[in-house]
Amino acid sequence: MRMERLQQRLRAARGEVPSDLVLTGARVANVYTGEWLDTEVALFDGIIVGLGDYPGPRLPLPGRYLLPGLIDGHLHLESSMLTPRELARALLPLGTTTVVADPHEIANVWGTAGLDYLLSAAEGLPVDFFFMLPSCVPATSLETSGAILSAEALRPYRDHPRVLGLAEVMNFPGLVAGDPDLLAKLALFPQGPLDGHAPLLSGRALNAYRLAGIGSDHECTTVSEAQEKLRLGFSLMVREGSLAKNLADLLPAVTPASLRRAMLVTDDSHPEDLARSGHLNHLLREAVSLGLSPLAALTMATLNPAEYFRLRDRGAVAPGLAADLLVVEDLTEFRLDKVFKNGRLRVDQGRLLSEPETSPPPVPASALHVQGLDLEAFSPPAGGDVVKVIGLIPGQLLTDKRLLPTPVREGRLAADPGRDLLKLAVVERHHGTGHVGLGLVQGFGLPRGALASSVAHDSHNIVVVGADEADMLQAVRHLVDLGGGMAVVAGGQVLADLALPIAGLMSPLPLDQVAAAYSRLKAAYHELGGSLPDPFMALSFLALPVIPALKLTDLGLVDVDRFQVVPLWGEI
Repeated sequence: MRMERLQQRLRAARGEVPSDLVLTGARVANVYTGEWLDTEVALFDGIIVGLGDYPGPRLPLPGRYLLPGLIDGHLHLESSMLTPRELARALLPLGTTTVVADPHEIANVWGTAGLDYLLSAAEGLPVDFFFMLPSCVPATSLETSGAILSAEALRPYRDHPRVLGLAEVMNFPGLVAGDPDLLAKLALFPQGPLDGHAPLLSGRALNAYRLAGIGSDHECTTVSEAQEKLRLGFSLMVREGSLAKNLADLLPAVTPASLRRAMLVTDDSHPEDLARSGHLNHLLREAVSLGLSPLAALTMATLNPAEYFRLRDRGAVAPGLAADLLVVEDLTEFRLDKVFKNGRLRVDQGRLLSEPETSPPPVPASALHVQGLDLEAFSPPAGGDVVKVIGLIPGQLLTDKRLLPTPVREGRLAADPGRDLLKLAVVERHHGTGHVGLGLVQGFGLPRGALASSVAHDSHNIVVVGADEADMLQAVRHLVDLGGGMAVVAGGQVLADLALPIAGLMSPLPLDQVAAAYSRLKAAYHELGGSLPDPFMALSFLALPVIPALKLTDLGLVDVDRFQVVPLWGEI
């Protein structure tokens, strides 16, 4: 900072020059001491210069609460299906002023071109987007991704002002075993932060994971798992997203002693949920309804992520920090009245006052490369009397291993909707290899038709589930024509779709339009008889071979516990 600017700020802090604005009459959240202060807050040159009595124009806020701007410490912005510009427009009226994003999804499709696109697209927006460099592109060797990012490929991004550290290390077996490539990526950030992803990891293996420098985990699903990780020094990211909803189960692990090592994060927020429920403001509502005090919940969404990610210029209401401030009407619903970003009023009465002042950057050209796909790819000859089946667990990313009698039709593997057994396929779409992984899944409750999506964590090949092979083929072909997206097909007809032409992951449209299209997809699925609340979110994680127990990639059925591709037929 130039000396003249600092001197001017100091004069404002001493009250020698008027502040730009003085907020009065509100109860001010102090997340340092856990108390509410009846004080004024002076803003000058985009920052908070002081608490107390200051000269300058005044904005009375009687009966309101003044809070720090909310910080999401772990978000895959691609899961919103929105560009950074449209996501910022959606998040700011919800009180989120800072996001720490893991660009793992787009990097698995476009590699460094994806990183370049997001870094450019995040410039000049009214929400600050920071990034953790993706550690696992591809996530594993058990799938085909669009790119491979080595430590050397990531190195040029290490000193970018919006890059904070290394994103979730999903290949926890590889790190525990001392994989040299992973260790080279960790070495890019010797002081961290290094994010974790280690579902159900425990004991000596968890000790080794922590020893390597991993500082957080967002995959806990039980109190005992959370407590073990907290005891070893991990920061606990309490996740409540569109699919994985762990807040109620994990909140008992957040005690007065562990509070300062816990954060509220969303991980994956789908557009419909953002439009209907909100973002971190929704997590605050949920946490308070479950018995956490408003200040404790607020600390988990402001000061804690700011300190963990070393964002020393935000996270509280204090002198020298950015004037990222929220004015809310109550501490149960957290209804947003006003949002200040860098001292500028950007949201009033819950409405965005102005559009982002920068234009979105050009989008890299891309296409889906699917070669020679036909019906036979979905109907191989039956290879045994029993077949391994992926069992959905409602509300979880975890799946069951199930062993059932093989459904057969004319000697070939068949779907059996009567037993809720559907075909599941993952079609490679990056390089035109022709790879198709095939399996069965139980839990979709779909009596007919098919669903397909180019959002399929983490390599984002095309994943398709269905009761009818012809509908599955039609759904895949439709996505290729769209350049990526989602579709529901039945009887050879496309019932609903959503184009995602940016890497097959994102739309350039605003939240309301994307959310409406997503709602039509879900409605079409439910009209076919489907029973899941959000089938496309569930579908997108069935191709993720780093969360137990069975998953499917373009290379075949993966036993995550054994970390290898296994035969579809035969004993587990």
